[in-house]
Amino acid sequence: MDAQPKESRLEEFLENPIKALWKLSLPMMFGMAVQAIYMLVDTAFIGKWVGGTALAALGYVFPFLFIIMGITFGLGSGATTVIAQFIGAKDKKNADNAAEHTILLGLVIGVIIVVFGFLFGHKFIGIQGADVETVAVALDYFYIMIGGSIFMILSVFFRSILSGEGEMMFPMKVLGAGTVLNIILDPIFIHYYQIAGAAIATVISQALVTLVFIYALLFKQHSYITFNLKDFSFNMKIIKDIFRMGMPASLSMIIMSMGILLFNWILGTSDAVAAYQTAGRIEHLFFLPIISVATALVTLVGMFYGAKRLDLIRIIVKYGLTRAIAISLSFSVFFLFFSESILPAFTDSPEIIRLSVLYFKIMAFAYPFITIGMTSTRIMQGLGVAYPVFILTLFRVVIISASLAWYFVIVLEKPVYYAWVGTLISCIITAGVSLFWLRSILRRSFKSAVEPV
Repeated sequence: MDAQPKESRLEEFLENPIKALWKLSLPMMFGMAVQAIYMLVDTAFIGKWVGGTALAALGYVFPFLFIIMGITFGLGSGATTVIAQFIGAKDKKNADNAAEHTILLGLVIGVIIVVFGFLFGHKFIGIQGADVETVAVALDYFYIMIGGSIFMILSVFFRSILSGEGEMMFPMKVLGAGTVLNIILDPIFIHYYQIAGAAIATVISQALVTLVFIYALLFKQHSYITFNLKDFSFNMKIIKDIFRMGMPASLSMIIMSMGILLFNWILGTSDAVAAYQTAGRIEHLFFLPIISVATALVTLVGMFYGAKRLDLIRIIVKYGLTRAIAISLSFSVFFLFFSESILPAFTDSPEIIRLSVLYFKIMAFAYPFITIGMTSTRIMQGLGVAYPVFILTLFRVVIISASLAWYFVIVLEKPVYYAWVGTLISCIITAGVSLFWLRSILRRSFKSAVEPV
């Protein structure tokens, strides 16, 4: 017998917003942690078994995959905001309709990305300055990942739909199980197919995760949101709202991808690129609590804004921002003192280890400022103002960070670690701007809400 649709969590969240923040963020944190651990295991297997060239190849592929993730996670966060605001306004019919439009959007985007990747992917990798051997290794990984990218897109969109209704536990279990499967398959396929084996393992696990989501949500109705495709009615306004709320976040992640591409070019050598990408994967694991809190804030601020509970928005914004900063400070201390101990697990190359340690010694000071920028822009998105995330990312990654990296490394011919000094400077400046912008939007939102109609 099919399960009955669940009740909305709105009243529960209104009653205790602080408890709601951790109830949303902790399951997401653990689920994403399993995925991040997989990325580290994947990096360690490739670095130890296949070699430094393969690590560099991952670095050259990553900007394109980050573009796909950027589009997917950005529009997914837009869907989360739209659905959360409908649920906050107690409009279940439109919340259901928004979820159905989200899945349609995922299918269309998936097909476009697969076609584009196969037509132009080799050119995208080649322009970053990699040598012929590294390009060949990168393409072995790239084409398999692109072929299966539609599964990653749909699984992220399903998770975004559930996030909009405040359901974090079920997607955590599904994505966690998929990641564990990926970790099990990884060494088997890497042993036989080298770097291509890592891609095969990833695609298999993502396909199974997508099938579980389809079965649970479309057939078993394992959510408050319900899918009734027979009654589906296309509504362009919902698509526009998802793009309006999500596209700035997507563009910001695309800008970050372009920044990674620029850094790969500026860094110049395969060792420097491998160090940059390896350090990035390691620090991602430690950023998961920050990402989880920021994502939970999108849902809660969106629901409270839809319910016109401005008093709760004040409480959760102050609480979420201060806790996220405290967490980031502890990670800064960890990387400052322990980065040299963990890096030999991922590569035997002394040069890659040396450059990665330098990265952490500099970037440890940037993490609190990155946290301020990330959290502030997510709060603004929950309030229905999505464009600051794009503008601030463009400002940080391209206008300041990449420009300073180019000036230090290319023009002044400083060592490559000066590129990360530029990143630190950009993070400090952007954090100040984002806090000022958030205060302005909060003041404006509260003022418009109390004005008589």
